[in-house]
Formats: sequence, structure tokens, C-alpha cells
Amino acid sequence: MSAEGYRYGPWREGPDPLAPPVDLRAALEALGRDVMEGASPRSALQELLRRGVGDTAGLDELTRRLWDRRSRIQRRHRLDGTLTEVRELLDRALAAERTELFPDPSDDARFREAQLDALPSGTAAAVRDLADYDWRSQAAREAYEQIREKLGQELMESRFQGMKQALGEMRPEDTERIRQMMADLNDLLLAHLRGDDTDERFDRFMADHGEFFPENPSTVEELVDALATRAAAAQRMMNSMTEQQRQELAELMAGAFGDPRFADQVATLDANLRALRPGEDWTSSARFRGKDPLGLGEGAQAMADLAELDGLAEQLGQSYPGARLEDIDLEALQRQLGGEAGVDARRLAELERELRNQGLLDRAPDGTLTLSPKAMRRLGETALSEVIGGLRSRRGERDTARAGAAGELTGSTKPWTFGATEPWDVPRTVRNAVLRTLSTGSGRVRFDVSDVEVAETEQRARAAVALCVDTSWSMVQDERWVPMKRTALALHHLISTRFRSDELQLITFGRHASTVDIAELTALEGVWEQGTNLHHALLLAGRHLRRNPDARPVVLVVTDGEPTAHLEPDGEAVFHYPTTQATLRKTLSEVDSLARLGASVTVFMLGDNPSLAEFVDLIARRGGGRVVAPDVDGLGTAVVSDYLRNRK
Repeated sequence: MSAEGYRYGPWREGPDPLAPPVDLRAALEALGRDVMEGASPRSALQELLRRGVGDTAGLDELTRRLWDRRSRIQRRHRLDGTLTEVRELLDRALAAERTELFPDPSDDARFREAQLDALPSGTAAAVRDLADYDWRSQAAREAYEQIREKLGQELMESRFQGMKQALGEMRPEDTERIRQMMADLNDLLLAHLRGDDTDERFDRFMADHGEFFPENPSTVEELVDALATRAAAAQRMMNSMTEQQRQELAELMAGAFGDPRFADQVATLDANLRALRPGEDWTSSARFRGKDPLGLGEGAQAMADLAELDGLAEQLGQSYPGARLEDIDLEALQRQLGGEAGVDARRLAELERELRNQGLLDRAPDGTLTLSPKAMRRLGETALSEVIGGLRSRRGERDTARAGAAGELTGSTKPWTFGATEPWDVPRTVRNAVLRTLSTGSGRVRFDVSDVEVAETEQRARAAVALCVDTSWSMVQDERWVPMKRTALALHHLISTRFRSDELQLITFGRHASTVDIAELTALEGVWEQGTNLHHALLLAGRHLRRNPDARPVVLVVTDGEPTAHLEPDGEAVFHYPTTQATLRKTLSEVDSLARLGASVTVFMLGDNPSLAEFVDLIARRGGGRVVAPDVDGLGTAVVSDYLRNRK
């Protein structure tokens, strides 16, 4: 705030405080889907960052833009801009001189014309031979002087970024200042190379010549880094030229500013920088095939851009040990792709950091990443909300936030609505009334219907639920793998949050059956194995029901194939396709055992296999169960709906 009032401007103190928070829910949903499809949490996280989330571009898209920019630089440009411009200036000078000499009938004019005719065809050799020529034409003299200034500016620009603009209007004293700066710089670098203490010398150098270094380095090392990067780019540009172009340019640069000492100082500078930074890329080259000519300084900048693009691509690739998104040079990314790319990269880094910091990813003792219980709860909540949405759309129900009929308190409360029979929560009702009346400025507390909150209750009846899911390869092959897992997640979350007295057992069955927890099922990878051992799964379901004799038995089976395996008394799984009478007898025997426990088996049949349809109809008739044939998208809704129906 100033004396005139408030002043507004861009925020420059770090991340935008008004930026929307990272959308962890969408990221976790995508992460969970990849894990359920069989990816490890680590690879799922990497894939998420590569794809991006919502409107945030992923690493793959940013990398594609980098390579597109790199390709455009090489497709559009060529590196002979300085040679072309010098040739044009030389031709202009020669044309002006010939025009001046033509009307003069003297022998001196003819001699001068003969000198011009005898010039070598090469640009560099012609410029060199004209160094001592006494120009008759003022226009020709000025054009030739422009060649020297042009060469000097390009030579300086190739080693000092921004120097060309600074030298737009050259004066004799400017040339001497540059020569003195180069001499002092080489003395400083040579002393640093010897290992001398150069702090004071560096300070004096920057005080005398700081105008030539817009990077404003604070130490000798920073100065060396900036100079070596530029010099290496200039060398790579020279490497990218043809042998003839290199020779021409080297000869021309010897006459920069009309003083050979400049070229000698640049050669000394390059030698010092090579010794101080041997790790820089001094040897590679690039192919340019465009039509837009680049001068020496512009070419050095193009090579520096290509190197920066390569470095950014490596950072975005995250393929090196210990790679983190914080490694990405956001300033360089914004220079190359614009501010939007920097915002996307920053959001991806925040996303990776928040997924770890908020406890959604755990690190196991062996170093691998796993989804944390908190992440599993969020995935279950998302899966359940989708299922509940399906229930409403199918049955026309609305959300009443009702936990069940009067019975055990859940510990939660809700606003009173007309017809509610639950007991009042007196402390929260009084608190609501006090807060409401104080907010209106009233001195007396008065109760209103809107203040009343009642306690949520849940049904007292318990249920023992066995969810048996088919994990044979056909579930993976026919894209039923993820819907099956999301169904289990939704049911697990519903029971663990709203019907906590129920006991849920998750059972997977392929060649064998086994009991798993929700985290194991979520991370389960599809493997190629033959066999659908429903017999073993129902056997484990029966054991779960017997451990909870006071609970209502509920058995739910999700499968896409008829039984093709059964368990022998010695524990060996016997597989045969097509199914045998022995497998059918053992499976139906377990259906009968479950019926004696009061449980009916509900089978959720996926696909249109005729033999499976015939078998599940037999189960329904034998045990008084039901057959539901949902599509893949409606599987979760069907299972949860049947569970709720069985609890009544």
C-alpha cells in the first residue's frame, strides 16, 4: 500500500497463492486405475506424470513440444549468415568503387580497376587483400568498414550473449574498451586456472567490465559457467559447418574490428575455458537444412538452444537414478516453450510431492511404493459414489443420508428432517442455536427447527459377506479386470464405513482360490493360468460364514466362466476343459453346504457364455439363489444393490 492507495501488480514472491489446489482426487483415480490394471504404484505414478491430469500437460506432451521446437530450429535455419552478409557488403563496396572509377580516364583509375579484377574469388581472401586498399568511393569505404565492424560484433556475440546489441553504435573508444576487457578476462581466468585466490580480482573485474555481463555472475565459477556454455555452443556451430565455411570464417575473424588482437584474445579465451570446463560439449555438431541464414552470434545461440532442449528432454524423461520433477529447470523450460509449459511442469511437481506428502503412497521395507490405506479409502469412496449414482439413476432414489433404521448409534449426526425418528443430539443442537443467534447480534438464545440435529443409527443385524471374484485370464482378456476390482473396492468401502459390524471376506479364484485383503486385490496382477475353481472359493466362503454364526450369510460370486477346476482332498487343484462331472458335483456340493448354513448364492454372470448360463441357472434352482447378468459398467451397482437387499 502506498500513500496514494493500493497498488496492484504481478505476484513475484513464489507460487501463486490464488492458484487452484492440485487435483489429487483425479490423480489418485488415474493412479488407482493403473494399479488395478496390474501396474506397480511406482510405474503407475510415472505413467500418470507422463500423461498429465486434466488440463495439465504431461511429461510426454512437454517432451513432444521440445522435440518439435528442436526440429523447427534445424529445419528453418542455415549457418552461413555471417559469410552471406560479408559477401553482400563486399559486393556493395566493389560495385560502389567501380562506379566511382569508371568515369575517370586516368591511368590510376585503370590500375585500381585492375587491382579489383585481380581479387581472389574467396570472400575472406578478398577482404584480406583489400585491407590496405585506398578507397576512392566514400560509400565503398563505409561498406568495407561495416565488414570489419560486423565481424567484430559477430565474434563478440558468439562468446558474450547480448554483446551485438550493446555494440550497435561502435566508436573507437568502444573497441579499445572491449580489447581491454578481453585482456583482463583472460588474465583472471588464467589466474583461476593456476589455483590463485581470485576473489578480489573478480570483484575489480566486475566493477570495471560488469556492463558486458548481463548474467551478473557473483563468483568466478558462475562467470566461467556462463562463458563456457556460450563458447562451447560457438564451437559446436563451427563443427556443424562445412570445412570450406570454417576456413572462410576463421580467416575473416582474423580481421575483426580491423585488429588481429581480437581474434587472438578469443582463441586464448576458448583455450582457458576448455581447460576450466572440459566436461562441456566441445566436439558435437548438428545438421541445419533450412533457408533462413544465421550469423555467428545467432548460430551460437541456436546451438545453445539445442543443448538446452536436449537437457530439458533428459530432465522430463526422468530416466536417470534418483530423478525427481524438482530437477526440471523451469526457467529454461519457459524460455523454450513459454510460460504455460512452466506452469504445467510446476503443477506436475506439486502433484508428485503432494501424493507423497499427504500419505497416499507408502514405501515398503524393500523400497517399493505401495498405495497407503488412506489412498485405498479414497479409491473406495470414489468407486462407491459411482455405484450409488448408478443405484439412484436406476431406481429413482434420492440421497436421504440415512444409515439405517433405529438401532446402534454410528457416532455421526445429521440435520433433522420431517418424519425423522432418531434421537436428538442435544449438545450439537444447543451449539447450533448459540452460534446462529450470536451471528445475528441477538442477546438471547432462541431455538429454531434448523438448529436440531439427530443422531445417526444403523441396523443391529450383522451380515457375514463373502465376495468371490474370478481372477482367471479371461477376466483380463475381456476387459473385466478393472470393473471387478472397482466393485470390490466399492463394497469394501460401503461395509467399512456404513455397516461396520458386518464381516467381509474377499476371495479370489483361478486355478486355486485364496483370501486377500483389499490392498492385495487392488494391486493383483493378471497372470496366465487355466482354471476356474469355484469349488475352492465356495469352500473358503463357507469357512467365513461358520466363523460368524450370528450373522446373516451373504455369498456373492462374480465370474465369466463355468467351473473348470476343483480341489481334491490332498489340496491339489484338478483342471479340465470342458468341465467334468466331478468338478460340477463338487461345486454343487458346496452350494448345498452353503444352503444348509442359510446362505443363498447370488451369481453375477459376465458375458453370454451358454454353458455358464446353464450352470448358474442350476445353482439358482439348487440353492434358492439368484442370477444377475449385468454389463461390465453396471457390475458394481448390481453387487452393492444385491448386498443391500440381502441385509434386509
